[in-house]
Amino acid sequence: MEFPRQIPFVKTLGFELLKFEGGEAEIAVEVRDELCNSWMVAHGGLTMTLLDVAMAHAARAPQPGSEPTGQGVVTIEMKTSFMRPGLGRMVAKAKLVHGTASLAFCEGSVFDEKGALLAQATGTFKYLNGLPAGGRRIQKPGASD
Repeated sequence: MEFPRQIPFVKTLGFELLKFEGGEAEIAVEVRDELCNSWMVAHGGLTMTLLDVAMAHAARAPQPGSEPTGQGVVTIEMKTSFMRPGLGRMVAKAKLVHGTASLAFCEGSVFDEKGALLAQATGTFKYLNGLPAGGRRIQKPGASD
């Protein structure tokens, strides 16, 4: 399954979209050496990013019978609790708990291959049609205007 929007950072980390529907999302990542901390387990930043991206996708996941709106979200706040270190393949499962016209309240959990809970998070996201500052265009090396 393809991500509905290309996010260069997510691509670099090697995230895989497994589910994107009905206010739910599932995203997986294989923990590689370069994604580990000094104890050679998943860096907390990887786990938090996995949760953030999964919850953001849950906030935008189309409800049954509807198409994706193309609307984006930005993270307003996020709280994460870690239970166990991550190794191997990690899967984040996230869902939209409540949504308004401008905000989404989500929760997510990360599991290992055996189904053990590694981390949990809650997050608040703001729906946006574009960045207030206009964003920036990514230019490929060697390309000119």
